[in-house]
Amino acid sequence: MKARILAAILAASVVSVAHEPAAAQSTQQAQLQAEIQAAWKAGVEAATAGPAEIKLLDQASLKIAADELFIPAAQANRIMVALGNSSSPERRGLIISKDERAPWMVDVSWTKEGYVRDGDAKEWQADALLESLKEGTEQSNAERIARGFPALDVIGWVEPPNYDATAHRLVWSLSSRDRSSKANQPQGINYNTYALGRDGYFSLDLITGSDTISKDKQVARDLLGSLNFVQGKRYQDFNGSTDKVAAYGLAALVGAVAVKKLGLLAVIGVFLLKVWKLGLIALAAIGAAVKRFLGRREADAES
Repeated sequence: MKARILAAILAASVVSVAHEPAAAQSTQQAQLQAEIQAAWKAGVEAATAGPAEIKLLDQASLKIAADELFIPAAQANRIMVALGNSSSPERRGLIISKDERAPWMVDVSWTKEGYVRDGDAKEWQADALLESLKEGTEQSNAERIARGFPALDVIGWVEPPNYDATAHRLVWSLSSRDRSSKANQPQGINYNTYALGRDGYFSLDLITGSDTISKDKQVARDLLGSLNFVQGKRYQDFNGSTDKVAAYGLAALVGAVAVKKLGLLAVIGVFLLKVWKLGLIALAAIGAAVKRFLGRREADAES
């Protein structure tokens, strides 16, 4: 089960490790191990435990369940950097389960691009969009190979784009596989959900594995349903005479973001091979930190 947790957490990571002497790699891994442990410890200690309502800037609020923790932006970025990803000013936080065995994580971001027109959602064709994404991914494989990573193949939709025009919510997910992986090897999955507002959109991206996505995707859907924009910031509050309109529509949003997210998944296999044992040690520390944190919260509540 801890291997599944590791796969879920590392599915969002991008790491480039050069071929170095064994001693140098050992030192590098020790430093990485220490930072991963420190980042998760700081994140858990700063987290808000559910059930709770989380304020997201001046835009919205998000309710988390009793078995969830919300890690704020600063600590969330530190965790993602420790895992080899980049820090993002758009990131608002991470949501994880209090159960260290739960193999998922949700990355919460706010993109202030303006009002995203959704008229093209009525016209998009999932098959045509998928073929376009496959072609774009194939064209970018030369760069992946040049960077030392395997070429990537798009397998298909885990869930084709599904837009709720009443709630202004979008859900989609792709499966992909690097060409060096075994056919039966579980792959990382990004299950992407969006809530459109007047000034931009929130994305709540579930990071999990292909072997658990059928169960875990309900977590993302529940969180998406619990996000509510404040009065004046809702999609329907848009004022065409004063408000900024995004330079792209809904279909372009799916296409552009899909290629970016698949780029993240392209290096999962390489990263797992290099830090598998390291990750298990770090995850043991995460589990212990969560238990200590929750124990203190319960003790404080009783006193």
